[in-house]
Amino acid sequence: MPSVERSRPVPGVEVLRLNRPEVRNALDLASLDAVLTALREIDADPEVRVLVWSTTSTVAFCAGADVGEQLDAAGGERRMERFCELYALLDALRVPSVCTCVGNVLGAGTEIAAACDLRVAGDNLKLAWMAARRGVPVGPARLVPLVGLARAKELAFTARVLDAQEALELGLVSSVSPAAEAEAAAVTLAERVAAHDGVRELKAMFRDLERTAERVAYENQRLMAFQRHGTGLPAGS
Repeated sequence: MPSVERSRPVPGVEVLRLNRPEVRNALDLASLDAVLTALREIDADPEVRVLVWSTTSTVAFCAGADVGEQLDAAGGERRMERFCELYALLDALRVPSVCTCVGNVLGAGTEIAAACDLRVAGDNLKLAWMAARRGVPVGPARLVPLVGLARAKELAFTARVLDAQEALELGLVSSVSPAAEAEAAAVTLAERVAAHDGVRELKAMFRDLERTAERVAYENQRLMAFQRHGTGLPAGS
């Protein structure tokens, strides 16, 4: 069973679905490689105007890293390298992206959602920045621009879970739909974005003005140091 599924429901809109429902779409090395390959192909395809992230199961968009994967120290470093590649590639992606936030959106799933340009929620959303619980140095690079410094600190330090309504009130998502309809809502939003010619240029301007590449590179350096010299993400727990 492939860990990633792709489709193009309407012209210009590519849907990338995570497909590991048995682990709530937690990402292991193989699925990270599949995601990175897909993103590079999407970024190079001139017919793609908007990317929609989604899932084959509304139980979770993504519950983070697959910490049950059996890895030695070198494998743990390779997995973290892949996450850093993913975060950098998401920032550099030239087309706008929309994330379908349903069910559990935790850990790396939260980082993917935050890296997207737009987000829509399912009514079953459970969203949290949980890095503080494991001491993982991730979150500020993408969270602060979304909700501001004071709110970002509160969410990151407490690791509390947000439901769909609070995510909407904070502006983290633009709409809430029944979970089974959230992907369709994301595709509809993506189709509206894809109808305009200037969105690639606007996305590049937002990226440059917010200096997101610098923020992501700084955080990626901290992540690799955490994996190599700190406690690191667990493997096979």
